[in-house]
Amino acid sequence: MRAFVGTTVTKAAVLEQLRAHSKADEIVRGLYWEGGKGCAVGCTIHSNQHSEYEPRFGIPQVLARLEDCIFEGLSNKKAKAWPVRFMSAVPEGADLSRVHWQFLLWLLTDVKVNRGIDHPLVRDAVKRCADLLVPLTEGEPAAWSAAESAAESAASAWSAASAAESAWSAASAAESAASTARLESAAYSLMADKLESLLQAAKP
Repeated sequence: MRAFVGTTVTKAAVLEQLRAHSKADEIVRGLYWEGGKGCAVGCTIHSNQHSEYEPRFGIPQVLARLEDCIFEGLSNKKAKAWPVRFMSAVPEGADLSRVHWQFLLWLLTDVKVNRGIDHPLVRDAVKRCADLLVPLTEGEPAAWSAAESAAESAASAWSAASAAESAWSAASAAESAASTARLESAAYSLMADKLESLLQAAKP
Protein backbone atom coordinates (compact mmCIF):
# COMPACT_ATOMS: atom_id res chain seq x y z
CA MET A 1 0.00 0.00 0.00
CA ARG A 2 1.33 3.39 -1.04
CA ALA A 3 -0.10 6.75 -0.01
CA PHE A 4 -2.37 8.18 -2.72
CA VAL A 5 -1.43 5.49 -5.25
CA GLY A 6 -4.49 3.83 -6.78
CA THR A 7 -6.72 5.43 -4.14
CA THR A 8 -10.21 6.85 -4.48
CA VAL A 9 -9.22 10.36 -3.34
CA THR A 10 -6.23 12.54 -4.25
CA LYS A 11 -4.09 14.36 -1.72
CA ALA A 12 -5.01 17.70 -3.25
CA ALA A 13 -8.73 16.92 -2.93
CA VAL A 14 -8.62 15.92 0.74
CA LEU A 15 -6.46 18.93 1.62
CA GLU A 16 -8.91 21.22 -0.15
CA GLN A 17 -11.73 19.68 1.88
CA LEU A 18 -9.84 20.03 5.18
CA ARG A 19 -8.90 23.64 4.50
CA ALA A 20 -12.53 24.42 3.74
CA HIS A 21 -13.59 22.91 7.08
CA SER A 22 -10.85 24.86 8.83
CA LYS A 23 -11.86 28.16 7.21
CA ALA A 24 -15.49 27.55 8.23
CA ASP A 25 -14.39 26.71 11.82
CA GLU A 26 -15.92 23.24 11.51
CA ILE A 27 -12.99 21.30 13.01
CA VAL A 28 -13.99 20.59 16.61
CA ARG A 29 -13.03 18.20 19.38
CA GLY A 30 -15.34 15.78 21.15
CA LEU A 31 -17.30 14.34 18.22
CA TYR A 32 -16.58 12.51 14.98
CA TRP A 33 -18.97 13.95 12.40
CA GLU A 34 -22.23 15.71 13.11
CA GLY A 35 -24.04 18.59 11.47
CA GLY A 36 -21.18 19.38 9.12
CA LYS A 37 -18.63 19.58 11.94
CA GLY A 38 -16.18 17.02 13.26
CA CYS A 39 -12.80 16.02 14.59
CA ALA A 40 -9.65 15.42 12.56
CA VAL A 41 -10.92 12.08 11.29
CA GLY A 42 -14.51 13.25 10.92
CA CYS A 43 -13.60 16.23 8.75
CA THR A 44 -11.31 14.03 6.67
CA ILE A 45 -13.74 11.21 5.84
CA HIS A 46 -17.11 12.57 7.09
CA SER A 47 -17.60 9.54 9.34
CA ASN A 48 -15.93 7.69 12.21
CA GLN A 49 -14.62 4.78 10.14
CA HIS A 50 -10.84 4.95 10.57
CA SER A 51 -10.45 1.99 8.19
CA GLU A 52 -11.55 4.26 5.33
CA TYR A 53 -8.11 5.88 5.35
CA GLU A 54 -6.72 2.81 3.59
CA PRO A 55 -8.87 2.68 0.41
CA ARG A 56 -9.31 6.45 0.20
CA PHE A 57 -5.76 7.59 0.86
CA GLY A 58 -3.48 4.56 1.14
CA ILE A 59 -2.82 5.47 4.79
CA PRO A 60 -2.81 2.62 7.36
CA GLN A 61 -5.75 2.65 9.76
CA VAL A 62 -3.40 2.74 12.75
CA LEU A 63 -2.14 6.15 11.63
CA ALA A 64 -5.71 7.44 11.41
CA ARG A 65 -6.18 6.40 15.02
CA LEU A 66 -2.94 8.10 16.03
CA GLU A 67 -4.05 11.26 14.26
CA ASP A 68 -7.35 11.06 16.14
CA CYS A 69 -5.74 10.52 19.55
CA ILE A 70 -3.24 13.35 19.14
CA PHE A 71 -5.97 15.70 17.90
CA GLU A 72 -8.02 15.24 21.07
CA GLY A 73 -4.99 15.90 23.30
CA LEU A 74 -3.73 19.08 21.65
CA SER A 75 -4.68 22.60 22.68
CA ASN A 76 -7.73 23.88 20.84
CA LYS A 77 -5.70 26.13 18.51
CA LYS A 78 -3.21 23.40 17.60
CA ALA A 79 -5.96 20.79 17.25
CA LYS A 80 -7.74 22.87 14.61
CA ALA A 81 -4.55 23.02 12.54
CA TRP A 82 -3.62 19.36 13.05
CA PRO A 83 -5.70 17.64 10.30
CA VAL A 84 -4.09 19.78 7.58
CA ARG A 85 -0.63 19.32 9.14
CA PHE A 86 -1.09 15.54 9.25
CA MET A 87 -2.30 15.15 5.68
CA SER A 88 0.20 17.66 4.28
CA ALA A 89 3.05 15.64 5.82
CA VAL A 90 2.14 12.45 3.89
CA PRO A 91 4.41 12.07 0.83
CA GLU A 92 2.55 10.81 -2.21
CA GLY A 93 3.72 7.31 -3.07
CA ALA A 94 5.24 6.67 0.38
CA ASP A 95 5.06 3.34 2.20
CA LEU A 96 3.72 4.26 5.63
CA SER A 97 3.62 0.73 7.07
CA ARG A 98 6.55 1.31 9.43
CA VAL A 99 5.65 4.77 10.67
CA HIS A 100 3.53 3.61 13.61
CA TRP A 101 6.31 1.28 14.81
CA GLN A 102 8.81 4.15 14.58
CA PHE A 103 6.43 6.37 16.52
CA LEU A 104 5.89 3.69 19.17
CA LEU A 105 9.62 3.19 19.63
CA TRP A 106 10.10 6.92 20.09
CA LEU A 107 7.15 7.14 22.48
CA LEU A 108 8.54 4.28 24.55
CA THR A 109 12.09 5.57 24.79
CA ASP A 110 11.96 9.38 24.78
CA VAL A 111 12.14 10.74 28.34
CA LYS A 112 10.67 14.11 27.31
CA VAL A 113 7.32 12.55 26.49
CA ASN A 114 7.49 9.41 28.65
CA ARG A 115 8.81 10.45 32.02
CA GLY A 116 9.79 7.73 34.45
CA ILE A 117 11.19 5.21 31.96
CA ASP A 118 14.56 5.33 33.73
CA HIS A 119 12.98 4.14 36.98
CA PRO A 120 14.80 0.99 38.21
CA LEU A 121 11.52 -0.95 38.33
CA VAL A 122 10.79 -0.52 34.63
CA ARG A 123 14.10 0.40 32.97
CA ASP A 124 15.03 -3.14 31.91
CA ALA A 125 11.52 -3.97 30.69
CA VAL A 126 11.46 -0.79 28.61
CA LYS A 127 14.79 -1.71 27.03
CA ARG A 128 13.62 -5.23 26.17
CA CYS A 129 10.47 -3.86 24.54
CA ALA A 130 12.49 -1.27 22.63
CA ASP A 131 14.88 -3.94 21.35
CA LEU A 132 11.92 -5.87 19.97
CA LEU A 133 10.51 -2.82 18.24
CA VAL A 134 13.69 -1.91 16.35
CA PRO A 135 13.34 -4.66 13.69
CA LEU A 136 9.68 -3.73 13.19
CA THR A 137 10.67 -0.12 12.53
CA GLU A 138 12.96 -1.46 9.80
CA GLY A 139 10.25 -3.59 8.18
CA GLU A 140 11.50 -7.02 9.24
CA PRO A 141 8.42 -9.29 9.49
CA ALA A 142 10.38 -12.00 11.31
CA ALA A 143 10.34 -9.71 14.33
CA TRP A 144 6.69 -10.63 14.89
CA SER A 145 7.59 -14.13 16.14
CA ALA A 146 10.18 -12.69 18.48
CA ALA A 147 7.63 -10.21 19.77
CA GLU A 148 5.13 -12.98 20.46
CA SER A 149 7.66 -15.11 22.33
CA ALA A 150 8.66 -12.12 24.41
CA ALA A 151 5.09 -11.32 25.41
CA GLU A 152 5.16 -13.84 28.25
CA SER A 153 8.38 -12.52 29.69
CA ALA A 154 7.04 -8.98 29.39
CA ALA A 155 4.01 -10.03 31.42
CA SER A 156 6.29 -11.03 34.28
CA ALA A 157 7.43 -7.43 34.52
CA TRP A 158 3.85 -6.23 34.89
CA SER A 159 3.80 -6.27 38.68
CA ALA A 160 6.92 -4.12 38.80
CA ALA A 161 5.53 -1.78 36.18
CA SER A 162 2.29 -1.51 38.15
CA ALA A 163 4.23 -0.53 41.24
CA ALA A 164 6.05 2.15 39.28
CA GLU A 165 2.77 3.35 37.84
CA SER A 166 1.33 3.66 41.34
CA ALA A 167 4.30 5.71 42.42
CA TRP A 168 3.99 7.89 39.33
CA SER A 169 0.26 8.37 39.90
CA ALA A 170 0.92 9.48 43.46
CA ALA A 171 3.49 11.98 42.22
CA SER A 172 1.17 13.24 39.52
CA ALA A 173 -1.65 13.70 42.00
CA ALA A 174 0.54 16.14 43.88
CA GLU A 175 0.66 18.47 40.87
CA SER A 176 -1.95 21.14 40.39
CA ALA A 177 -4.63 20.58 37.76
CA ALA A 178 -3.37 23.51 35.71
CA SER A 179 0.18 22.22 35.74
CA THR A 180 -0.94 18.74 34.74
CA ALA A 181 -2.97 20.14 31.85
CA ARG A 182 0.05 22.08 30.61
CA LEU A 183 2.25 18.97 30.81
CA GLU A 184 -0.29 16.88 28.89
CA SER A 185 -0.71 19.52 26.20
CA ALA A 186 3.06 19.79 25.81
CA ALA A 187 3.36 16.00 25.48
CA TYR A 188 0.70 15.87 22.76
CA SER A 189 2.43 18.73 20.96
CA LEU A 190 5.65 16.70 20.98
CA MET A 191 3.72 13.70 19.63
CA ALA A 192 2.26 15.78 16.82
CA ASP A 193 5.68 17.10 15.86
CA LYS A 194 7.20 13.61 15.90
CA LEU A 195 4.45 11.95 13.87
CA GLU A 196 4.60 14.77 11.33
CA SER A 197 8.37 14.36 10.93
CA LEU A 198 8.08 10.56 10.58
CA LEU A 199 5.44 10.93 7.89
CA GLN A 200 7.54 13.44 5.99
CA ALA A 201 10.52 11.08 6.11
CA ALA A 202 8.63 8.03 4.81
CA LYS A 203 9.99 6.59 1.56
CA PRO A 204 8.37 4.60 -1.30
